[in-house]
Amino acid sequence: MLKTYDVANIRCEGCAATIKKALSEHFGNSVDVDLSVMPRKVTVEVKGDQDEELFISTLRKLGYPLIDDEVSNIEGVVMKGKSFVSCAIGKFNPTKEKQ
Repeated sequence: MLKTYDVANIRCEGCAATIKKALSEHFGNSVDVDLSVMPRKVTVEVKGDQDEELFISTLRKLGYPLIDDEVSNIEGVVMKGKSFVSCAIGKFNPTKEKQ
């Protein structure tokens, strides 16, 4: 089932590239990041609770929590820092689509 999530800290194509690359290992090409709306939306094909948990935990590790996730102030700052690093990595390692 395709599900769409509102995700925090996504700013640009670099962020989107990092998210797509990290999630493609498990979800293949079903990952889409919509940068045209706020909050940013990530759509993915999930087949059950385990897929959804993996999706959410992968995003959090990269610094992109869901909008409705409750995070402490310190955790929020840490995630913003992680998202800046993830963004930079995405900018310097473009996906095959851009090449």
